[in-house]
Amino acid sequence: MKLIRPLAALALLIASALPAIAADAVFPPGLRLGMVPLVGLSTAKTFPGFESEDGSVKVLITELPPAAYGEVVSAFNSNPAGAGGVKQDKIETPAGLAYFTTESGKAGDTPVKRYSMIVPGAGFSGYVAVQIPENATKIYTDEAVRQMFASATTRKQVSAEEQIALMPFKITDLAEFKDIRTLAPGSSIILADGDESTGYESKPFMILGVIGATPQAADDRARFAQEAALQIPGVRESRVTMSEPIRINGQQGFETRIDGVSGKDKVPVTVVQWIRFSSGGASLRIIASAPRDQWLAAFNRFRAVRDGIQPKG
Repeated sequence: MKLIRPLAALALLIASALPAIAADAVFPPGLRLGMVPLVGLSTAKTFPGFESEDGSVKVLITELPPAAYGEVVSAFNSNPAGAGGVKQDKIETPAGLAYFTTESGKAGDTPVKRYSMIVPGAGFSGYVAVQIPENATKIYTDEAVRQMFASATTRKQVSAEEQIALMPFKITDLAEFKDIRTLAPGSSIILADGDESTGYESKPFMILGVIGATPQAADDRARFAQEAALQIPGVRESRVTMSEPIRINGQQGFETRIDGVSGKDKVPVTVVQWIRFSSGGASLRIIASAPRDQWLAAFNRFRAVRDGIQPKG
């Protein structure tokens, strides 16, 4: 269970006892996986999932690549008895057959019980991590957690409005992009003409996101932008064709274009990266890609989205 156990650590500390089951399935904002949370838990404020009012009890919910589910199933089948004190089990859910583990451990000095579950989804794998302190296990029992896992369900899509609302900026022009999907709630989102099942590379798409501290000096920004562009995941045989400072909505920015190939079919693409620098806090990074024969029409759409991004508040 090399895949599940490290992720379980993201569930963090848990330290109090509460009652055990609620009513209807709840989907954390931006996610396609939901479930009936244990009574006393509500939607978390700082991570995708649920937590108690005092923040001591946490249930992490996230989406993994679609292949993750098959990897876990293979791991279960190769060692059905589990190992190292990890108990393995499976359960039918509205989302499909779920596989989960139960194990004991420590969070700091606190003895805890950890649960990890993975379920299949359409174009993704749903993952849940729960951590319960030993002094709460008489209320939050194995059976209570099992019932919560058994309620796991998926939805086909999350509305564009819900996903965009999670971002730290406003997107006022979608430029007719129809497939909108959160990559990381609150930090990055993809707008595309293609979709997960067919792949994005053969049609125009954009990734909008925020990045941490960026250089302030002009020379350092140029170097930073070019290095970032050459490290864009999924683009191979990259060659910088243009890199220059620009102003984006009145703010200092940098535009870098590269030619390369993308996807298993080695689609020739042109990619533009825009970074809108911020003097304090996170900067905006936009990556937009299109097959080379679709570039001119796509570029006008890319700019419409870029210029329509506004700060919140």
